[in-house]
Amino acid sequence: MGGDGLKALLSSVRYEVLPAKATEEKVLAHVPRDVVVTVTASPVKGLEPTLDLVGRLAAHGYRVVPHVPARLLRDDAHLKDVVDRLQQAGVDDVFVPAGDADPPAGVYDGALPVLRRLGELGGPFARVGITGYPESHPLIHDDLTIQAMWDKRAHATYIVSNLCFDARVLGEWVGRIRRRDVALPLYVGVAGPVQRTKLLAMATKIGVGESTRFLTKHASWFLRFAAPGGYSPDRLLARSAEALTAPAARVAGLHVFTFNQLAETERWRRAALERLGG
Repeated sequence: MGGDGLKALLSSVRYEVLPAKATEEKVLAHVPRDVVVTVTASPVKGLEPTLDLVGRLAAHGYRVVPHVPARLLRDDAHLKDVVDRLQQAGVDDVFVPAGDADPPAGVYDGALPVLRRLGELGGPFARVGITGYPESHPLIHDDLTIQAMWDKRAHATYIVSNLCFDARVLGEWVGRIRRRDVALPLYVGVAGPVQRTKLLAMATKIGVGESTRFLTKHASWFLRFAAPGGYSPDRLLARSAEALTAPAARVAGLHVFTFNQLAETERWRRAALERLGG
């Protein structure tokens, strides 16, 4: 890797974590306070573990971004309760995906109605993130996912892209959404330096039902991580550098999927910054 642009992206990172038993301890041990921590939500366990961990990490001085999937919200009253709880914890940034719960827990089947409802509640959060899909969504056509970003743009302040392992696909997607006048700042989703054995171990710890869903949905991830000369975050960023650091791309930083391998992820980031002279 090289260049001031990549150094800037590596200096503006968000670490995505799962709300597991040891997550708080790992964050405290390995994540600097200037790194944003985002906390996922489980379609099996619901929002409670997410909200609980968010409150604890915020109390430790972290800037924390909870994932609030639309399909985990029961109704307007439940959304209002979640908003109140997050405000009490000092949270000013939320990420609102549709979520994977099937069937939905309540009245919301997508992110847009939740985003509209947040607006009706007075816009309680300064920052609101939505999802982008560089690689095709298994159930939704690419044109529809870009149209969805356009529909949600007035209710959001930034986009987080889902995982992508192909630099060409990632660069083309960034160009495509910008040509469609989706101008929100973008955090590019990349996997950290994940070891396949640890990824499997993590998947088995998140519950039988959910780990089955995880392994089925993301089987290609394991193949990429395990292949000889396979996935490397350094290689992906180097190959994507021109597209991601162009001013027109409006890439604000990296959203790193850590899979709770926080020591390895932060060690990789620091080493990359040192190589870039950061």
